[in-house]
Amino acid sequence: MTPPPPDLSFVPVTAADLPLLARWMDQPHWREWWSADVETELGYIRDIIEGRDTTRAFLFHLDGEPTGYIQVWRITDARVEPWLSDASWVMDLPDDAVGVDLSIGPPDQVSKGIGSWVLARFVAMLRAEGHRSIVIDPDRSNHRAIRAYRKAGFREIADLSGRTGDCLLMRHEEPEDGRPASEQSAGRHVGPDT
Repeated sequence: MTPPPPDLSFVPVTAADLPLLARWMDQPHWREWWSADVETELGYIRDIIEGRDTTRAFLFHLDGEPTGYIQVWRITDARVEPWLSDASWVMDLPDDAVGVDLSIGPPDQVSKGIGSWVLARFVAMLRAEGHRSIVIDPDRSNHRAIRAYRKAGFREIADLSGRTGDCLLMRHEEPEDGRPASEQSAGRHVGPDT
């Protein structure tokens, strides 16, 4: 019998979370894909917390333990410099599109199926809020993330292939029956490592 999945919650990031995020960001699995400068990244999150950025940032908790970071940002708010120069593809997406980013915090939690499972549930939450166009933009060489995002229901946007630089722009494909993609295969409720 499959054990029940852990309890999952999305908790808005506060200033009290910054030391934990700094520790996570200093880990090799974060530094490889996020800015190598922890203080710069923390500055972006401070802007979110203090309302200078419209991005919504969360820690996701599994069974009450902080396990990773996830955020959602509006495409229209990224239609400014330096985004327009660095990621001009933001102009090719619908005005109501949102982007998501996530990272597992503790290194011992990487490659356990947590990312795709959490992402599928986060997308379900965004869909319940009315978002229909949801994208994610992993680095093309981040094969682990790309596999996780595909498992969560994201697919490459073929129309933009070759025009997104180092990132692989992917859009979430809404399942016809409304269940998260990670639950589609066996018709049962699944969690990490199942």
